[in-house]
Amino acid sequence: MKLIVQIPCLNEEETLPATLADIPRQVEGLDRVEILIIDDGSTDRTAEVARECGVDHIIRFPQNRGLGHAFKAGFDNALRLGADIIINTDGDNQYFGGDIRELVKPILEGRADLVIGDRQTGDIGHFGWLKRTLQKFGSRVISSLGGLEIPDVASGFRAYTREAALKISMFTDFDHTAEHVVQAGQDGWGVVVVPIRTNPKARESRLFSNVGEFVLKSGSISLRTYARYKALKIFATFGGVTFLLGVALGLRFLYYLAFTEQGELHIQSVILAAVLLLAGFQMFLTGIVADLIATNRMLMEDTLTRIKKIELAQPATTERNNNGG
Repeated sequence: MKLIVQIPCLNEEETLPATLADIPRQVEGLDRVEILIIDDGSTDRTAEVARECGVDHIIRFPQNRGLGHAFKAGFDNALRLGADIIINTDGDNQYFGGDIRELVKPILEGRADLVIGDRQTGDIGHFGWLKRTLQKFGSRVISSLGGLEIPDVASGFRAYTREAALKISMFTDFDHTAEHVVQAGQDGWGVVVVPIRTNPKARESRLFSNVGEFVLKSGSISLRTYARYKALKIFATFGGVTFLLGVALGLRFLYYLAFTEQGELHIQSVILAAVLLLAGFQMFLTGIVADLIATNRMLMEDTLTRIKKIELAQPATTERNNNGG
């Protein structure tokens, strides 16, 4: 079996050597461990440092495209290179590479399609109270959308089986961590969480400027992913509430009309009730259409997965370092 550790990088010449030094080149149960660097338009010596440290494969973007594009490019190339397991880690040396052995163990034992490293953020000293609170709250909300219990949804230190990598969705240029948790839960994957160690903080995050931005973007991505699976439920819920409000206002008007002499004073209730009834009904119809679109999308994703399997089964010549790497 082959393990490929992919590392998206943006100007990581200072931290990359320490990151690579931690990664074990031999893991029990695996025949090969290879390292793939995705240089996302770095303006420093990231690619050169990677070569000097002996990485196996390098992909270079001529300009920065964002973490989402780097992540997808890494997965596509890892699959073409014959990876049976793909691990994603960061180039800022946040995660302790020696814990790769713990990440692959549940997969080798046949217990998991996705393994997520738990940083145990409550014990990380440089995480402030606000960041810990938002991280904990966000993890609970996103876990509930996937029907899972993931204490550290934002952890990017993860292991994927080849089958999971073929099916995984990548529709955002931002972080994929929340999106994949929701998809894994909704698709019924085997998900295992293992505790991991972290290294001292080397620099500030470049993915987001503040915690609020990360929470907002991750939340919107998670809701969008959840809506792919539960569109009818979402629209039917909002439509049902709106429709019932319209019914309540209509009954209120009928009460005043039948039992008091103030019915003509509440004519605005009839207008609002009619608007709410129509809006509720329209939401329900929109949910049906969205559900049909989601069903069609899942069929297309299944077809794409099958095409990928056929394509990857064909012999192909792959350069050791892509794009001049």
